[in-house]
Amino acid sequence: MNIDEYKKALKNKDKYETVSVIELEREPTHPGEILEEEFLKPLNLSQSKLAKELNVSARAINEIVNQKRGVTPEMAIRLSKRFGTTPEFWLGLQMDYDLWKAYHNPSRKFKKETVKSNL
Repeated sequence: MNIDEYKKALKNKDKYETVSVIELEREPTHPGEILEEEFLKPLNLSQSKLAKELNVSARAINEIVNQKRGVTPEMAIRLSKRFGTTPEFWLGLQMDYDLWKAYHNPSRKFKKETVKSNL
């Protein structure tokens, strides 16, 4: 749903059912994969060239693409300016990925804790 459809739905008081990211069966796509597949490859842009354009290290871009590093708010701003997106786009991808991972692969400490649900 794009922003115009969302505004129209609000105006018409339409109801859209949403699904929590933790209910998804498959792991959300890491923002690094989106960066590589939807931006770098189609634009024939190398990781090192992007790093220079963003004034960050090539290692930072490489680690994001290889899913060893997440997208920080600062990086989200840089990526959004370069690709004409929004920082929320990049941070939303990262948040979905992190939340799903935390829910489906909790740490040992979290597993031992008893968490009560109001559901």
